Amino acid sequence: MSDFIIAPSILSANFAALGDEVDKVIASGADWVHFDVMDNHYVPNLTIGPLVCEALRKHGVTAPIDVHLMVKPVDRIIPDFAKAGATYITFHPEASEHVDRSLQLIRDHGCKSGLVFNPATPLDVLEYAIEKVDMILLMSVNPGFGGQKFIPYVLDKARAARKIIDASGRTDIRLEIDGGVSPANIREIAEAGVDTFVSGSALFGKANSSDANRYDTILSEFRAELAKVKK
Repeated sequence: MSDFIIAPSILSANFAALGDEVDKVIASGADWVHFDVMDNHYVPNLTIGPLVCEALRKHGVTAPIDVHLMVKPVDRIIPDFAKAGATYITFHPEASEHVDRSLQLIRDHGCKSGLVFNPATPLDVLEYAIEKVDMILLMSVNPGFGGQKFIPYVLDKARAARKIIDASGRTDIRLEIDGGVSPANIREIAEAGVDTFVSGSALFGKANSSDANRYDTILSEFRAELAKVKK
């Protein structure tokens, strides 16, 4: 899959003006909206739930919404996010008692399904689950907080995941990365086989709130680096 997707993580956005923030970043050229859902159980933080997803849809957001569940258990919350307007729902295999069933539950509710792998979590489960996976999300930081530095060895993992996707013949599977993605490293990440990029603090965190074109500038930097990727 050759087209690159940039998915801003609203975890780093201004929640007092969330609808406006999302409108502006999508208008500036972002492709998806990335949701980081944390439960203060599977990860040591507490963030947002289905009502926020539903509110953005009611606000008029039509871009795909990419929901990353950092919760345990996962099955209870999947139908709620599907009803709220999620496009993709991804979860960590170790957070589900039955990975195959959770993947099928997502699909049964009309969403695309995916698995998330922490930096030190092996990709072994893909050997059996790849047929029900629409996206593989690699964490390049340990989940729970924004603003962390990119973990370099995840690039090797990205290359391994790309080989698994290519071997499956499923050209529609997206390979996403989340954590420490910036204009300084996005090209190297893409050349490792990644096609979908989550960016939070690099996009929202460094943006000058007084600059009306702040997202245009940062997204242009991302796109310029991606244009240099060797095919």
